[in-house]
Amino acid sequence: MKKIRCLAGLVLIALLLVSSKTARADDSMSLSQGQTVYVPAYSHIYIGNREQPFLLTITLSIRNIDAKHPVTITSADYYDTEGKRIRQYLEKPVSLGPWESIRYVVPQKDKSGGSGANFVVEWNAKKAVNPVIIEAIMIGAESQQGISFTSRGQAINTTN
Repeated sequence: MKKIRCLAGLVLIALLLVSSKTARADDSMSLSQGQTVYVPAYSHIYIGNREQPFLLTITLSIRNIDAKHPVTITSADYYDTEGKRIRQYLEKPVSLGPWESIRYVVPQKDKSGGSGANFVVEWNAKKAVNPVIIEAIMIGAESQQGISFTSRGQAINTTN
């Protein structure tokens, strides 16, 4: 009898966990017609006691995750640690169809962004869509050491 109660309790806990995760996932599904997205990036990081810079290649990845509707990327700008715009990647808007993606690369030798570099990306859509996923992927290799990591963009309010 004790085993049955224990098993029933575990099943109840499992059901509660599954239903609470499902509820949270559904609650977070918000659609958008556009956003300004801040994406942290690093043209280099520091290693060792002497804070030696370790140069990184940065790939900015912009992905339309909406299954039915296109989105338009209106700007993708690269900023340095002090907040100065270094580069504009778009001369004119770019349309991404469903499931389509685009990428922009900052070469490993370009350390102009610094350890506090970032991108600001603006996008819009004619209909409410699943928000675009924007990530920076940093990777570097030197001698026999390599490092890679990602940074996900955060939608920001620019009207305040």
